[in-house]
Amino acid sequence: MNATLYIAVTGLALVCALPAWADLTNIHIFAPQEKHVHGSTIVELPNGDLLAAWFHGSGERTANDVVIQGARLRQGETEWGPVFLMADVPDFPDCNPVLFIDPEERLWLFWIVVQANRWEHSILKYLRAEDYLGDGPPNWSWQDIILLEPGDQFPETMEARFDELGFGEGMWAEYALPYRRMLIEAAQDTRKRQIGWMTRIHPIVLPTGRILLPLYSDGFNCGLVAISDDNGATWRASGPIVGLAPIQPALARRNNGEIVAFCRDSGDDPKRILISTSQDDGETWSAAVKSGMPNPGSSVTVEVLDDGHWVLVHNDTEQGRARLAVSVSDDEGHTWSWMRYLEDSDGSFSYPSIIQAIDGRIHVTYSWRTDAGASIRHAVFDVDWVKSEE
Repeated sequence: MNATLYIAVTGLALVCALPAWADLTNIHIFAPQEKHVHGSTIVELPNGDLLAAWFHGSGERTANDVVIQGARLRQGETEWGPVFLMADVPDFPDCNPVLFIDPEERLWLFWIVVQANRWEHSILKYLRAEDYLGDGPPNWSWQDIILLEPGDQFPETMEARFDELGFGEGMWAEYALPYRRMLIEAAQDTRKRQIGWMTRIHPIVLPTGRILLPLYSDGFNCGLVAISDDNGATWRASGPIVGLAPIQPALARRNNGEIVAFCRDSGDDPKRILISTSQDDGETWSAAVKSGMPNPGSSVTVEVLDDGHWVLVHNDTEQGRARLAVSVSDDEGHTWSWMRYLEDSDGSFSYPSIIQAIDGRIHVTYSWRTDAGASIRHAVFDVDWVKSEE
């Protein structure tokens, strides 16, 4: 596996064109500033423009001024346009936006509104638009909340997966209620299991047209997917993705129909990307187990390319977010044979979002913070850049 430093164009004054032969271009969407900006998402629009969104404010769940912002990169342009407001529920934190173009070419913005300044009380919302190619924010035509009702199988599955993984009561201190017991008891509470499901990674669409929207809960320290078989008209909950804190699942589908969830590790050491699989189009999920890939408790994202390669963007450390890596697999995620860095320096670089554009190039946005301030960064490259020797 090789891991070489990149050659990048940095800074606002040095932005150049994005030619098809470029190895890697890496630019700010907006100038570094002091507010907290995080959790970006990117999508290519039908006309070839790019649209990105992120949350912005003085903090996260405890900051009631947090809003969802966005910006556009017009096809053929070299600089992102002005930042604009995408969504805001006044006096509540708006976080974790996810953009999505559905099979009918409607634009969706999923995000969470945090109640009582606690992640586990979050409400899952969405906006939808058919008119979204003009300047500024999309012309939203519909908004709603997504209510999920994980049934009685939710605590049953949680207990069964803990048994399967061998998570016993003795792993926790005598003076603290065991982790396993607390979660199973909480899962018996109908209200608790119906709220607090949060977005982070873009949905995938299966060959059947089924949409899988990956979600997670900080309350239960697990994931699940919202399933729609009617192009988003209705949604229902899958079974949970259970392990020792597998959250923020990123989904990829293998040619045999198996779906793989790559999850952030918010559990015990050693910190590794957690893996769960589904054999039934996302209805149920295997117990999440540690892979061999380091993870410092930070979000990952994955994309299946048109040529069959899989691309994973992740922090390849057990602590800290100073390195942001791109790994490539040619065997559907069983092994990762190539790796290069988007970032490897002092700072924090995390929470990537990835797409492959119609021209084949890969676009990644991510949170970028150094002593110079905070921004959302936009990287463009192709798979050969990752696989090449410097």
